Amino acid sequence: MFRLAMAGAQWRGRIGAALGGAIGIGATAWVSALVGFDRTTAILLAAPIGASAVLVFAVPSSPLAQPWRVIGGNGISALVGLAVAWSLGHGALAAGAAVGLAILAMSLTRSLHPPGGGTVLLPVLAPAVLAKGLGFVLLPIGLNAVLLTLCGVLVHRFTGHSYPHRAQPAPPAPGLLPADIDAALEESGEAFDVSREDLLALLARAENNAAARRG
Repeated sequence: MFRLAMAGAQWRGRIGAALGGAIGIGATAWVSALVGFDRTTAILLAAPIGASAVLVFAVPSSPLAQPWRVIGGNGISALVGLAVAWSLGHGALAAGAAVGLAILAMSLTRSLHPPGGGTVLLPVLAPAVLAKGLGFVLLPIGLNAVLLTLCGVLVHRFTGHSYPHRAQPAPPAPGLLPADIDAALEESGEAFDVSREDLLALLARAENNAAARRG
């Protein structure tokens, strides 16, 4: 139950993720303070970006961690949060509606990013944020997301990870076709946090390793 469940993770990657998260969040919190927010509000605004940092630095191959997801997901969620706060205020109904609408908006724009569920709540839960108006979407949310993404690109140059992630070509595997992956995913009826291309490459390597062991 408490075993490490992140397949393929190595200590070099874990340490790189920790250092990257520290650098990325330090930079975004500092920028939040520079653009005129008081210290408490600046940390509040950096909180959802902290969740983004876990994805960007710890699982850079995840579809949910890619640059458009980080920037678009947070930015779109911020817009939804403002619209809901302006129309419904700051109560429980507004909070629920904000998260639900953010999930829908991110799904439709292919920018689904779990930390967006935190970003969308900022205008609803913090009147001081709402007072910033549309400028809040660009400063600090948009700028923080861009800075975090740039930090991710730089850090992963040193950790050796692909970011933005590009799936490596799958080695040839007898009898395994992309259509088989699509059919299996459709039959499962579940959404997995791995791209079709990465899944195909992983299964192809596993099948080749099994064939080499049997041979």
